[in-house]
Amino acid sequence: MPKPGKFRYIVTYKDHFEKFFVKQNQKVKDKIIWTLELIEDIEHVPKTYLNIIEDKLYEIRVKQGSDVFRIFCFFDKKKLVILMNGFQKKTQKTPRKEIDKAKSIMKEYFEAKSE
Repeated sequence: MPKPGKFRYIVTYKDHFEKFFVKQNQKVKDKIIWTLELIEDIEHVPKTYLNIIEDKLYEIRVKQGSDVFRIFCFFDKKKLVILMNGFQKKTQKTPRKEIDKAKSIMKEYFEAKSE
């Protein structure tokens, strides 16, 4: 259950998110943490920060200066946001290989959960 006063809570799956997070500089880490807290704290998250990509796959959008980062995630039981892989976005379109990687991780999560 989310903490009192929170609308959802965030967990990571395996070490996909951590591998991405530790590579970032402190300003980017601070902005990622701020964005994740925002997603937990407000009921209706603007698409600026959380947007559906396709078929239950979402991306968390983080902008620090001119750098843009994406962190893939999905919901489990409507309130739980599972963080997966992240990357620095360098083009307008989200790379297909990043989407495919995220979908593979999401599939693995639900298969492992059903065992």
